[in-house]
Amino acid sequence: MTVSTTPEIADLPPVVAFNELPLPDEILRAVSDLGFANCTPIQGRVLRFTLAGHDAIGRAQTGTGKTAAFLITVIADLIKNPPDMDRCLGEPRALVLAPTRELAIQIASDAEDLGKYAGLNVVTLMGGMDYEKQRRQLANKPVDIVVATPGRLIDFANKQEIYLDQVEHLVIDEADRMLDMGFIPDVKRIVRLTPPKTHRQTLMFSATFTRDVLNLAEQWTYYPVTVEVESDQRTTDSVEQKIYIVSSDQKIPLLLNLIRQQNLDRVMVFANRRDQTRRLTDVLKAHNLSCALLSGDVPQEKRVKTLENFRSGKINVLVATDVAGRGIHVDDVSHVVNFTLPEQPDDYVHRIGRTGRAGTNGISISFACEDDAFLIPQLEAAIGRKLPCEMPPAELLEAVESVKVIHGASGAEPAAKQSDRRPSRPRR
Repeated sequence: MTVSTTPEIADLPPVVAFNELPLPDEILRAVSDLGFANCTPIQGRVLRFTLAGHDAIGRAQTGTGKTAAFLITVIADLIKNPPDMDRCLGEPRALVLAPTRELAIQIASDAEDLGKYAGLNVVTLMGGMDYEKQRRQLANKPVDIVVATPGRLIDFANKQEIYLDQVEHLVIDEADRMLDMGFIPDVKRIVRLTPPKTHRQTLMFSATFTRDVLNLAEQWTYYPVTVEVESDQRTTDSVEQKIYIVSSDQKIPLLLNLIRQQNLDRVMVFANRRDQTRRLTDVLKAHNLSCALLSGDVPQEKRVKTLENFRSGKINVLVATDVAGRGIHVDDVSHVVNFTLPEQPDDYVHRIGRTGRAGTNGISISFACEDDAFLIPQLEAAIGRKLPCEMPPAELLEAVESVKVIHGASGAEPAAKQSDRRPSRPRR
């Protein structure tokens, strides 16, 4: 790993055990249950400071342990500083903002795991899910941690179902993605609803430190510690990578033959646009492959069920866009197929990271044709290595039977409507 930090952090030992940190027993028990003894580099370098109350800005890719770093910080402080007994409903003590629904679900799941002995109430607020159910979760009992996507949180704030004036910890995850997805105006509004930066702890994480990200960090954090952690190679050595050079009309037969002939039972297929993922899903289903779609067009409840089925093996092929696939952590994904090359190098790194996880090996196969082959040099420049480009074996280009494809069979539906509720602020 290469690490760039403030001088104080650089002097820390390279390996830090969790039991060397001032952590409550409840967290140490939860970490032990998860099978971890030592911190990852970003955890070891940032936790000593954030546990002492410092703000932090972290640059880290998916898989470096950043989620646990900020959750351990938040949960430890909530345990050490119990709330007043006279609490208002809908007033979280900690707020975590995530750009996508899947990432929000993953963070909330990790919060439940790390806080299992702390007795904390974690509520997830995100679009596409039952608004009334989420409202009841806020209204039933005091909430400690809210994990939210910006749009849905704004909806709750507008209806005065949630109040952020008592937030003690604000976490903004994947700030660069927030920028790319146009969420920053909403995030700015949300930040203004929280206490001043001098009266809250702010932790901000981003895969890249662009000028815009750093400008936002300057506005939102108070004398932060800065940590940068990245792999020496941006794509892991546990993933074998190759590019098949084909024509555009060869991509469908290539994908079908690849899945069938190699008996792939846990594969993720990425495409750049929603219409491409819908068509791919319809084609794969028409050829009797166990397949499901994950994109912004699919209602959130169905997306959650799809992920559960993919994890359990009921679905063998998951077709996804970059936005929908971000934050997905599924063990034992053997192959990632880039049906279209991503236009942003960071998306390529993210796609590849869905396989070769937790010490296993994985394979990434990208299809490049006349429409996107020009993207290869910038991908190679970004990851610092040459990608092997070759013609696929002849058997993978064999003609496939023609079947009737019923477009729309992938099941995309409009998002669920939100229900209006009269503002209320009951006291517990």
